[in-house]
Amino acid sequence: MANPVRPGQRRLILLLAVGFAVLTALVGVGVYGLLLAPDPTTPAPAAEPRRPAGPSPEPDSTASSLSLPPILATADAEAFARAASHALINWDTATHFEPSDYAQVIIDAGDPSGMETAALASDVRSYLPTADAWAKLRAYGTRQWLTIDEAFIPASWSEALDQAADGQLLPGTIAYTVTGTRHRAGIVGTQAQETSRPVSFTLFIACEPSFEDCRLLRLSEVDNPLR
Repeated sequence: MANPVRPGQRRLILLLAVGFAVLTALVGVGVYGLLLAPDPTTPAPAAEPRRPAGPSPEPDSTASSLSLPPILATADAEAFARAASHALINWDTATHFEPSDYAQVIIDAGDPSGMETAALASDVRSYLPTADAWAKLRAYGTRQWLTIDEAFIPASWSEALDQAADGQLLPGTIAYTVTGTRHRAGIVGTQAQETSRPVSFTLFIACEPSFEDCRLLRLSEVDNPLR
C-alpha cells in the first residue's frame, strides 16, 4: 500500500510545480519576442536598444540614413532573384524605416507597366510584419536577415511554361526558387537572443526581351515554393 502524502510534502510538490510553470512562462515570453512579437505586458527596454553579437545583415540590406538601397538592376535572372530575396527578407527595426519602406523597394523593382503592382504588393505584405507587430519588435531592436543556400529554376517551371496559353506570360518570364535560413536577433530584457528557421519561396521574374533589366512579377507563399 502506497504511503499517503503528508501535508508538508503536498505543499512542497505544489511549490515546485508553480515554480516550474513560472520558469516555462518566462522562457516562452523570450522566444515569443523574437519569433512573432514581444509580449505587450513585458516592460520595454531602454530607448537605445543594444545590438546582439552575431552576423551582420547581408551587405545589400544595409540601410543608409536617408533611404533603403534599390534592388540590383541586372539582366541576370539568378543575380536579380538573390538580390530581391535579400531585400524581401532583410529588415531592421532599429532604423527609422517602416515596413512600408521595405515593401516599396520590392514594388519599385516590379513590372513598370503596373499590371502586376497590386498583386505584388499583396504578396509582399505577407512577408513583412504588420505595423503593430513592427512597433513591438522595435522595442526589442529586432532585426532579420536571410542566408541563401540555393537559388534554382524549379523543375515544375518547364511544365508551367508548356501549359501556359499564348500571351499568358511575358516573354523572358522565369521562376526562381530560393531556399535558405531566416535569422532573427534582438534583445529581450538584458539578454541577446537569436532564432533561425529554414525558409523557401519562389520569385516570378521577367527579363529580356520584355525588359532590359529583370523585373519582379509575383511571389509564392512563404514555404510553399515551386519545386
